Amino acid sequence: MTAMVSLKDVVKTYTRGKQIVEVLHHLDMQVADGDFVALMGPSGSGKTTVLNLIGGIDHPTSGEIVVAGERIDQLRGGGLARWRSNNVGFVFQFYNLMPMLTAERNVELPLLLTSLPKGDRLKRVRAALAIVGLEDRAKHKPSELSGGQAQRVAIARALVSDPKLLVCDEPTGDLDRTTADEILHLLQVLNREYGKTIVMVTHDQKAADYATHTLHLDKGRFVEERQKTEA
Repeated sequence: MTAMVSLKDVVKTYTRGKQIVEVLHHLDMQVADGDFVALMGPSGSGKTTVLNLIGGIDHPTSGEIVVAGERIDQLRGGGLARWRSNNVGFVFQFYNLMPMLTAERNVELPLLLTSLPKGDRLKRVRAALAIVGLEDRAKHKPSELSGGQAQRVAIARALVSDPKLLVCDEPTGDLDRTTADEILHLLQVLNREYGKTIVMVTHDQKAADYATHTLHLDKGRFVEERQKTEA
Protein backbone atom coordinates (compact mmCIF):
# COMPACT_ATOMS: atom_id res chain seq x y z
CA MET A 1 0.00 0.00 0.00
CA THR A 2 1.20 3.53 -0.80
CA ALA A 3 2.63 5.49 2.12
CA MET A 4 0.88 8.76 2.95
CA VAL A 5 3.59 9.60 5.49
CA SER A 6 7.23 8.52 5.40
CA LEU A 7 9.95 9.61 7.83
CA LYS A 8 13.48 8.38 7.14
CA ASP A 9 16.36 8.85 9.60
CA VAL A 10 14.71 11.97 11.04
CA VAL A 11 16.57 13.87 13.76
CA LYS A 12 15.11 16.89 15.55
CA THR A 13 17.16 18.97 17.97
CA TYR A 14 16.42 22.12 19.94
CA THR A 15 18.85 24.53 21.54
CA ARG A 16 18.26 25.48 25.18
CA GLY A 17 20.83 28.02 26.18
CA LYS A 18 24.17 26.39 25.40
CA GLN A 19 22.70 22.89 25.44
CA ILE A 20 21.57 21.00 22.33
CA VAL A 21 18.70 18.62 23.09
CA GLU A 22 17.94 15.83 20.60
CA VAL A 23 14.19 15.19 20.76
CA LEU A 24 13.91 12.66 17.92
CA HIS A 25 16.69 10.16 17.33
CA HIS A 26 17.03 8.91 13.71
CA LEU A 27 13.32 8.16 13.52
CA ASP A 28 11.76 6.02 10.78
CA MET A 29 7.98 5.95 10.34
CA GLN A 30 5.53 4.80 7.68
CA VAL A 31 1.80 5.53 7.61
CA ALA A 32 -0.12 3.94 4.76
CA ASP A 33 -2.63 5.89 2.71
CA GLY A 34 -6.01 5.44 4.39
CA ASP A 35 -4.61 4.32 7.75
CA PHE A 36 -5.64 5.57 11.21
CA VAL A 37 -2.64 5.63 13.55
CA ALA A 38 -2.62 6.43 17.26
CA LEU A 39 0.69 7.79 18.52
CA MET A 40 1.22 7.15 22.23
CA GLY A 41 3.99 7.72 24.74
CA PRO A 42 4.85 9.57 27.95
CA SER A 43 5.01 13.36 28.13
CA GLY A 44 8.20 14.62 26.51
CA SER A 45 8.59 11.57 24.28
CA GLY A 46 8.34 13.62 21.07
CA LYS A 47 4.77 12.87 19.98
CA THR A 48 3.73 16.45 19.25
CA THR A 49 7.08 17.08 17.56
CA VAL A 50 6.30 14.23 15.15
CA LEU A 51 2.86 15.75 14.43
CA ASN A 52 4.38 19.17 13.79
CA LEU A 53 6.91 17.67 11.38
CA ILE A 54 4.43 15.66 9.32
CA GLY A 55 2.01 18.61 9.31
CA GLY A 56 4.67 20.94 7.94
CA ILE A 57 4.60 23.21 11.00
CA ASP A 58 8.22 22.45 11.89
CA HIS A 59 11.34 21.26 10.02
CA PRO A 60 13.63 18.35 10.90
CA THR A 61 17.23 19.00 11.80
CA SER A 62 18.13 16.20 9.37
CA GLY A 63 16.42 13.36 7.58
CA GLU A 64 13.71 13.01 4.94
CA ILE A 65 9.96 13.60 5.34
CA VAL A 66 7.59 12.71 2.51
CA VAL A 67 3.87 13.42 2.98
CA ALA A 68 1.27 13.04 0.23
CA GLY A 69 4.08 12.46 -2.27
CA GLU A 70 6.01 15.66 -1.44
CA ARG A 71 9.42 16.07 0.20
CA ILE A 72 8.16 18.61 2.71
CA ASP A 73 11.52 18.86 4.49
CA GLN A 74 12.70 20.68 1.35
CA LEU A 75 9.80 23.17 1.25
CA ARG A 76 9.93 26.65 2.78
CA GLY A 77 7.81 29.78 3.02
CA GLY A 78 4.88 30.17 0.65
CA GLY A 79 5.46 26.79 -0.98
CA LEU A 80 5.15 25.01 2.35
CA ALA A 81 2.09 27.07 3.34
CA ARG A 82 0.34 26.18 0.06
CA TRP A 83 1.20 22.52 0.46
CA ARG A 84 -0.09 22.52 4.04
CA SER A 85 -3.40 24.20 3.16
CA ASN A 86 -4.01 21.71 0.34
CA ASN A 87 -3.02 18.51 2.11
CA VAL A 88 -3.34 18.67 5.91
CA GLY A 89 -6.16 19.34 8.36
CA PHE A 90 -5.34 20.07 12.01
CA VAL A 91 -7.44 19.15 15.05
CA PHE A 92 -6.26 20.36 18.47
CA GLN A 93 -7.23 19.56 22.04
CA PHE A 94 -8.64 23.03 22.82
CA TYR A 95 -10.43 23.59 19.47
CA ASN A 96 -8.70 26.95 18.70
CA LEU A 97 -11.93 28.51 17.47
CA MET A 98 -12.26 32.28 17.06
CA PRO A 99 -14.73 33.29 19.83
CA MET A 100 -16.33 36.19 17.96
CA LEU A 101 -17.05 34.17 14.81
CA THR A 102 -19.95 31.80 14.18
CA ALA A 103 -19.33 28.10 13.57
CA GLU A 104 -19.86 28.73 9.88
CA ARG A 105 -17.26 31.49 9.78
CA ASN A 106 -14.78 29.48 11.83
CA VAL A 107 -15.03 26.61 9.37
CA GLU A 108 -14.60 29.00 6.44
CA LEU A 109 -11.31 30.45 7.73
CA PRO A 110 -8.92 28.06 5.88
CA LEU A 111 -10.72 28.80 2.60
CA LEU A 112 -10.09 32.54 2.90
CA LEU A 113 -6.50 31.78 1.90
CA THR A 114 -7.68 30.31 -1.41
CA SER A 115 -9.07 31.85 -4.58
CA LEU A 116 -12.47 30.17 -4.18
CA PRO A 117 -15.42 32.53 -4.69
CA LYS A 118 -17.73 33.10 -1.74
CA GLY A 119 -20.50 30.87 -3.05
CA ASP A 120 -18.15 27.91 -3.44
CA ARG A 121 -16.70 28.54 0.01
CA LEU A 122 -20.15 28.44 1.59
CA LYS A 123 -20.99 25.17 -0.21
CA ARG A 124 -17.86 23.58 1.23
CA VAL A 125 -18.57 24.97 4.70
CA ARG A 126 -22.11 23.59 4.70
CA ALA A 127 -20.90 20.21 3.44
CA ALA A 128 -18.25 20.04 6.18
CA LEU A 129 -20.76 20.98 8.90
CA ALA A 130 -23.16 18.36 7.53
CA ILE A 131 -20.47 15.67 7.78
CA VAL A 132 -19.99 16.41 11.50
CA GLY A 133 -23.74 16.75 12.11
CA LEU A 134 -23.85 20.46 12.94
CA GLU A 135 -25.82 22.07 10.12
CA ASP A 136 -28.24 23.47 12.71
CA ARG A 137 -25.42 25.17 14.66
CA ALA A 138 -23.91 27.10 11.75
CA LYS A 139 -24.87 30.51 13.16
CA HIS A 140 -23.84 29.75 16.75
CA LYS A 141 -20.67 31.15 18.31
CA PRO A 142 -18.28 28.92 20.30
CA SER A 143 -19.69 30.16 23.64
CA GLU A 144 -23.07 28.81 22.55
CA LEU A 145 -21.73 25.32 21.85
CA SER A 146 -20.89 22.37 24.09
CA GLY A 147 -17.32 21.07 24.18
CA GLY A 148 -18.22 18.22 21.86
CA GLN A 149 -19.94 20.56 19.42
CA ALA A 150 -16.95 22.92 19.47
CA GLN A 151 -14.63 20.02 18.63
CA ARG A 152 -16.96 19.00 15.78
CA VAL A 153 -16.69 22.53 14.41
CA ALA A 154 -12.90 22.25 14.67
CA ILE A 155 -13.05 18.95 12.76
CA ALA A 156 -15.27 20.53 10.11
CA ARG A 157 -12.69 23.33 9.77
CA ALA A 158 -9.99 20.69 9.30
CA LEU A 159 -12.09 18.97 6.62
CA VAL A 160 -13.29 21.99 4.66
CA SER A 161 -10.32 22.06 2.25
CA ASP A 162 -10.68 18.28 1.68
CA PRO A 163 -7.18 17.39 2.97
CA LYS A 164 -5.58 13.98 2.45
CA LEU A 165 -4.24 13.85 6.03
CA LEU A 166 -5.71 14.76 9.41
CA VAL A 167 -3.28 15.32 12.29
CA CYS A 168 -4.99 15.32 15.67
CA ASP A 169 -3.23 16.36 18.88
CA GLU A 170 -5.16 14.99 21.90
CA PRO A 171 -8.52 15.69 20.17
CA THR A 172 -10.53 14.27 23.10
CA GLY A 173 -8.28 15.40 25.97
CA ASP A 174 -10.72 18.11 27.11
CA LEU A 175 -13.90 16.03 26.79
CA ASP A 176 -15.84 13.65 29.02
CA ARG A 177 -15.84 9.95 28.12
CA THR A 178 -19.20 9.88 26.32
CA THR A 179 -18.42 12.97 24.25
CA ALA A 180 -14.90 11.72 23.57
CA ASP A 181 -16.28 8.46 22.21
CA GLU A 182 -18.62 10.40 19.90
CA ILE A 183 -15.68 12.40 18.52
CA LEU A 184 -13.55 9.26 18.11
CA HIS A 185 -16.39 7.51 16.29
CA LEU A 186 -16.59 10.52 13.97
CA LEU A 187 -12.85 10.23 13.25
CA GLN A 188 -13.38 6.54 12.53
CA VAL A 189 -16.13 7.42 10.04
CA LEU A 190 -13.88 9.99 8.36
CA ASN A 191 -11.21 7.32 8.04
CA ARG A 192 -13.39 4.42 6.91
CA GLU A 193 -16.04 6.15 4.79
CA TYR A 194 -14.22 9.25 3.55
CA GLY A 195 -10.75 7.71 3.19
CA LYS A 196 -8.93 10.24 5.38
CA THR A 197 -5.53 9.21 6.68
CA ILE A 198 -5.35 10.11 10.37
CA VAL A 199 -2.42 10.41 12.78
CA MET A 200 -3.64 11.05 16.32
CA VAL A 201 -1.60 11.75 19.45
CA THR A 202 -3.31 10.50 22.60
CA HIS A 203 -2.54 9.47 26.19
CA ASP A 204 -5.82 7.52 26.35
CA GLN A 205 -5.72 3.80 25.52
CA LYS A 206 -9.49 3.80 24.95
CA ALA A 207 -8.99 6.50 22.32
CA ALA A 208 -6.14 4.56 20.75
CA ASP A 209 -8.42 1.53 20.43
CA TYR A 210 -10.41 3.40 17.77
CA ALA A 211 -7.33 3.50 15.54
CA THR A 212 -6.07 0.77 13.23
CA HIS A 213 -2.49 0.88 14.51
CA THR A 214 -0.80 2.14 17.65
CA LEU A 215 2.77 3.41 17.62
CA HIS A 216 4.57 3.87 20.95
CA LEU A 217 7.19 6.60 21.21
CA ASP A 218 9.58 6.86 24.15
CA LYS A 219 12.48 9.31 24.42
CA GLY A 220 12.38 10.04 20.70
CA ARG A 221 12.34 6.42 19.50
CA PHE A 222 9.59 3.98 18.57
CA VAL A 223 9.54 1.09 21.01
CA GLU A 224 6.53 -0.94 19.93
CA GLU A 225 3.89 -1.21 17.23
CA ARG A 226 0.57 -2.94 17.73
CA GLN A 227 -1.95 -3.69 14.98
CA LYS A 228 -5.52 -4.01 16.16
CA THR A 229 -7.21 -7.33 15.43
CA GLU A 230 -10.67 -6.87 14.01
CA ALA A 231 -13.44 -8.71 15.87
